[in-house]
Amino acid sequence: MQLVRAKAIIPLICAVTLSLMSGCVDYKKKYDYLNVEHQNLKGRFENLQSEKQQLADRISQDQQTIDELRRQIEELNQAPEDATGFGEGYDVAFDAAAGTITVTLPNAILFAAGKASLKNATSGELDHILTVLKQKYAGKSIDVVGHTDADPIRKSAWKDNWELSAQRALSVTRYLIDRGIPDNLVQASGCGPARPIASNSSSAGKAKNRRVEIVVHMR
Repeated sequence: MQLVRAKAIIPLICAVTLSLMSGCVDYKKKYDYLNVEHQNLKGRFENLQSEKQQLADRISQDQQTIDELRRQIEELNQAPEDATGFGEGYDVAFDAAAGTITVTLPNAILFAAGKASLKNATSGELDHILTVLKQKYAGKSIDVVGHTDADPIRKSAWKDNWELSAQRALSVTRYLIDRGIPDNLVQASGCGPARPIASNSSSAGKAKNRRVEIVVHMR
């Protein structure tokens, strides 16, 4: 009778042992899986911390740049009009919000009627502007923008005012580049009659609208 009981107990013990062993294997797998997940999460957390620090550094650098620009803007706002360096006799406008300085030259100084090639007599004005750009605004981006009045093109080779304004802007841009302004800092564009600063209903207003603007970006 005892032998029968012993024979009956042995399979039960084996089953329990196998069950325990299987449970241990399952727990080990779960442990290994959780450990891998923990390492992955730890790595992601460390990467996020690194990115956070890099972002904080960039914000700090940008803030320093903004503070410096604000300081320059405040100095220009508080200084006399010729503090821009271009001196008296030039139409210079400072836009604090945009962070730009714009020098406006009438087309009558630069070009003959309907022409896009620079007059020889313009070299004095442009050379002065060129000197100021090199000495005071080296490394700054520059836009050269051509404008016309609203009168349609009739007696010239240009298709329309847009083409004429763009070619005039290109002439001034090439003048600056040929004399030392880096070409990667200058871009030319033509606005035709789209951005008037005076009424085109009078000759005086049309003359004001025919212009080239040299825009220096302080930012």
